[in-house]
Amino acid sequence: MSEVIDISKALKAAITTGKVEFGVDQTEKALKAGKAQMIVLARNCPSETLKTQTDVKVHIYEGNNMELGALCGKPFSVAALAVIDKGTSNILTL
Repeated sequence: MSEVIDISKALKAAITTGKVEFGVDQTEKALKAGKAQMIVLARNCPSETLKTQTDVKVHIYEGNNMELGALCGKPFSVAALAVIDKGTSNILTL
């Protein structure tokens, strides 16, 4: 089995040291602009566009949007997020 990356640690590192856009609309904009290096989608993300895109790496988070929001330390639900700059995190190896 390959090295297991702790998604919560990787996400927190990306959020604090890099640049992450939250929300389906922001994620779609970042993708269209070619800024996103990777996207993370909650299991219940409503956007078919994001689920089926092939330009960047897509990680489907096992939890729902409320859990993903909490994991990101946000007081709101997050169905999708785009990693613009990974900072010091190893999130792109997911």
